Amino acid sequence: MTVLNSFLAEKGIYMLTAILFFLGMYGMVTCKNYMKKLICMNIMQVAVIFFFLCFGQKDGGTIPVSLGDLMAADDYINPLPHALMLTAIVVSLGTTGVGLALLMRMKDKYGSMEEDDIVKKEDDL
Repeated sequence: MTVLNSFLAEKGIYMLTAILFFLGMYGMVTCKNYMKKLICMNIMQVAVIFFFLCFGQKDGGTIPVSLGDLMAADDYINPLPHALMLTAIVVSLGTTGVGLALLMRMKDKYGSMEEDDIVKKEDDL
């Protein structure tokens, strides 16, 4: 039991990230409602951001601010993954906003957000 506990303590965060990513992917493939697909896409984006932020951490590292007693580069955490993920969060919000705007237009035009209903109404036109 202690082997399982130590494994989860060290690698559990990566398992959680993988579960979130594949849950989002499963939802994107199986859901027929476009709003649910957008939510699953956001879950996948959060999993990727979470994964990169976990990679940016190191044991015993501190923030990259010059401190008097820490002079070696190995003592600091690399700020690049965190900066890139801030950009990814902004892109994710933009993508979600555009997706919601498109969903609103689809709802106005077709009266539904279900894939089967929209395809059926499009074929009738």
